Amino acid sequence: MVSKGAQDVSGTVSVRVLLVDDFDPFRRMTASLLGKELRFQIVGEALDGEEAVRKAQELKPDLVVLDMGLPKLNGIEAARQIRRVSPDSRILFLTGNPYPQIVREALGAGADGYISKLDAEADLLAGVEAVLLGKRYVSKRLASGGSTTGE
Repeated sequence: MVSKGAQDVSGTVSVRVLLVDDFDPFRRMTASLLGKELRFQIVGEALDGEEAVRKAQELKPDLVVLDMGLPKLNGIEAARQIRRVSPDSRILFLTGNPYPQIVREALGAGADGYISKLDAEADLLAGVEAVLLGKRYVSKRLASGGSTTGE
């Protein structure tokens, strides 16, 4: 795994995660899905794009799970800025925007993966694993729009 996370007492690498979504119930659901794997540590949460950039710079998480439609600074611009302030962080979009051109724009802005919120339960852990291994991941339902899963 490509990760700078700290090892716990059992020797397992802890993956530090920043969750960014302005909808609290969805952030909680994402934390719950990631919580199924003990090695994921939620180190911060952000409700808007500006806060996401600040927290990414401060926390230097291994993974940023980022929504597209955020107040103050949209997900695309937040991803660009996060890439600058925390270049080692992997960025995985988890969003409701299913349009292939937006997927391409997100990946072009520095994201490592893109998952539809409709596919979160089925695809989130696989997407996280892929991007942490340095692979690109796109939800199966979106992959037909020009990208493929697990590249």
